[in-house]
Amino acid sequence: MTTDPAAQIAARIDRLPSSRTVWTMVVLISLGGVFEFYDLFFTGYVAPGMIGAGLFKPESLGVLASLKPLAIAGFGTFVFATFAGLWVGALLLGFFADRFGRRSVFTGALVWYMVCTAIMAFQTSGLWLDVWRFIAGIGIGIELVTIDTYISELIPGRDRGRAYAVNQFITFCVVPLIAFLAWALKGTTPFGMDYWRVLILVGSVGAVVVWVLQRGIPESPRWLARRGRIDDAERIVSDIERKVLAEGRGPLPEAVVQAREQAGEGSLAEIFGPQYLRRTVIMSVFNMAQVIGFYGFAAWVPTLLIHRGVHVTTSLQYAFIIAIANPVGPLLGSWFADRLERKTQISVALLVMGVTIALFAQASAPALLIGLGVVFTLASNIMSFAYHGYQTEVFPTRVRARAVGFVYSWSRLAAAFAGLAIGILLHRWGVPGVALFIAVSMALGIAMILLGPATRGRSLEAINE
Repeated sequence: MTTDPAAQIAARIDRLPSSRTVWTMVVLISLGGVFEFYDLFFTGYVAPGMIGAGLFKPESLGVLASLKPLAIAGFGTFVFATFAGLWVGALLLGFFADRFGRRSVFTGALVWYMVCTAIMAFQTSGLWLDVWRFIAGIGIGIELVTIDTYISELIPGRDRGRAYAVNQFITFCVVPLIAFLAWALKGTTPFGMDYWRVLILVGSVGAVVVWVLQRGIPESPRWLARRGRIDDAERIVSDIERKVLAEGRGPLPEAVVQAREQAGEGSLAEIFGPQYLRRTVIMSVFNMAQVIGFYGFAAWVPTLLIHRGVHVTTSLQYAFIIAIANPVGPLLGSWFADRLERKTQISVALLVMGVTIALFAQASAPALLIGLGVVFTLASNIMSFAYHGYQTEVFPTRVRARAVGFVYSWSRLAAAFAGLAIGILLHRWGVPGVALFIAVSMALGIAMILLGPATRGRSLEAINE
């Protein structure tokens, strides 16, 4: 048996049974992501209000309007600013979690975006809305990378798929809330402010509560052990084991080391070496492809409905009904998350998304539009929890956050330009043009993900030995 203490720590985590203690950690981390998702998904629901206020007319965009494509894209510049910030946060600052720890970066990023989003809510021009959206997006980008990394390292291998399903069920529960608030507040001026400003501020206020709740989450023992802080890792794992035993879950099985990861701090250059280059390329291209469908629909659904002939107020009502499906996808997925290979889940979901958006582009009946929107949303969120888990599994602990940050950053960059592209496609070719763009992207995503390694039921160390 190996005497590598870091490998022993990992083996002790992987032997833990499903328990209240383990799932409490998943819930607390997920609560930290709730208002990241709130902030990310209110984009489509504030769009009608911002556009109606004239904030994305050329004169409000200032210097941005000097570039004709940006002036045509209008609200697309806000989507661009969102994902450009996410790209910077994930790519350039994703390494923070590898350097300073999962827990501290998780907390710091939460405060960052909370403050910046509150400032954004009071801006009076499209230019400054875009500027503060970009800055807030940096914090969201860091947070999303850290959350994915955090969960993968705290949860036993056999439960990782279900942990990501539960994580996204919790976080996606906030999307119907956003849609309902947008629908209920449309046309009102709560506290003397435009409804969309209040919608933005709700996220910042809620994040304060979450910041208090998540302080009880421990640091990742895997990260501590790989940094040489064995005593700290040992103390955290022993505490978790004591809590699990107190629930009557013992005696715990023997901790069996399946494999060892290479020791050392690691660097971003490692993911371009012979062992991980293939995975890096696959996941980078996949991320660019999948996000076009995922956010291309989620961020634009009220506007897409308007272009299908639905009145602006009614479009928010329909969008609310569609949004109810957001948490249902991961909830359904929790039944098969660890029974089917992750790649299979992702590929089937992408196929359903591609077919559904093609049908949506031709539909006009309200019931059919809503039904297709629900199906697309269910499939996209099953795809989402599966790939968020998958991309953390295929890189080692020493570089996990920066590797995930790198491959994930391509989805942010693609979404930034996709936001502009969808605005232009919608202007020139309507919903059918947008649908074709999304369907082709889904096909590329399937081709990429099928080239990746199998991960179901394997320890992180075995996948990356």
